[in-house]
Amino acid sequence: MQLPGPRVAAVGAASYSADMVVRTGKVISARWLARAAFALVLAAAADLVGFADLASLAMVAVGAAGACLTLAGGYWFLAHRGVLRWVAFAVVVLAPVAVLVIFALHGLLWVALVAVALIVLAAGAGRRALAAGTGEAGMPSRDVPPPRHAFLIMNPRSGGGKVARFGLKDKAEALGAEVALLDGPGTVDVAALARQAVADGADLLGVAGGDGTQALVAGIAAEHALPFLVISAGTRNHFALDLGLDRENPAACLDALSDGVEQRIDLGVIGDRTFVNNASFGAYAEVVRSPAYRDDKRGTTLQVLPELLSGHRGATLTVRAGAVTVTGPQAVLVSNNAYEMGDIAGLGHRARLDAGTLGIVVITVNSAMGAVGLLGGGGVMVLTADEVVVDADEPEIPVGIDGETVMMPTPVRCALRPQALRVRVPRDRPGVRPPKPRIDWSALRALASRRSAPARTEPQEIRA
Repeated sequence: MQLPGPRVAAVGAASYSADMVVRTGKVISARWLARAAFALVLAAAADLVGFADLASLAMVAVGAAGACLTLAGGYWFLAHRGVLRWVAFAVVVLAPVAVLVIFALHGLLWVALVAVALIVLAAGAGRRALAAGTGEAGMPSRDVPPPRHAFLIMNPRSGGGKVARFGLKDKAEALGAEVALLDGPGTVDVAALARQAVADGADLLGVAGGDGTQALVAGIAAEHALPFLVISAGTRNHFALDLGLDRENPAACLDALSDGVEQRIDLGVIGDRTFVNNASFGAYAEVVRSPAYRDDKRGTTLQVLPELLSGHRGATLTVRAGAVTVTGPQAVLVSNNAYEMGDIAGLGHRARLDAGTLGIVVITVNSAMGAVGLLGGGGVMVLTADEVVVDADEPEIPVGIDGETVMMPTPVRCALRPQALRVRVPRDRPGVRPPKPRIDWSALRALASRRSAPARTEPQEIRA
């Protein structure tokens, strides 16, 4: 075996030292950010006590009461119709206004605003401290040659006509792809179209359309171990977002045909169908099921929700995920990998699609007090599991699968096929926003209390 010479060893040691400097710098930065978070919390407390004195306790009580009234009013607004709904709406609007007026009349509004700003800054510093030095890497990828016979399915009506607006058909064909447009006449069997393409020798399948069509063709691609290309020509493009693709310019996704890399991601399975984003049960699926929803989403939702929340409409669900069983939730969301729950800005995003677990969000809010309980983290359960079973007191229930509602027999089983889908993405793409960790004050305390940098371990020297 040939051993490294002195120069190679020196270069390796220098690289290691540089890496250690960077890592040590991140740890020190995280430590001071953690300390800054606690300092900002103390500053907020000092602001309240120093300028409001005993009134600071009353300020907290008034603020909490306003928040409780706002949440309770929101539930009443959704759960009732007629006069009571509009009274509830008035409560939602006036409760926070009343809190601000009370603070202003007592000359404490600026004190409250400063305290809130300091708490927000503390939370931001805490998140950055916990995120620093984690080294969270994106999904791994590998270089691949261009496809020889790419077959792309494009829906001209999807996303308000993005296929025509961005010239996707012509650009794809210029790159050597075969394109099939779903422009009728009549309804086109997308699955049959994709299967015929595989039989004709396609070595890549792709879709420019909504997430429901993406999921259907992705399942066929996974079945035949073929790479799959996502073109962000839908309306919301949640799947494209979580793959780090350009949602503003769907034509950029076509770069994967000439200069692409491949990633292995998980694929959700529900019954005999696949899903790339999520499957929803309960209130949302029932609302979308209504024939009037497509033409009047907001009006239909407000019309249907009172019966759903009161239990007069819809099935009573039972959810089993591992050792956890929840009976009677109003809504259940099962996702292909977990959504970020650490901050509001991250809701609806998944940092990874290859973690090998389902994400589950179960919402049980059946009263105004239940809505108030959201302040303390009640009413919402967030889980991960390998399999989820949703049963009901009815033989079949509506399920929203990647935005399309279908009726499915109960019990409904959701599972995951780990890394079953080969996704082809452009080498040059916006990428995925790194996740923000949830605030963990005990972890921050431990981080802030460290006094020394991690011990430096020298690289081992190979000797002859």
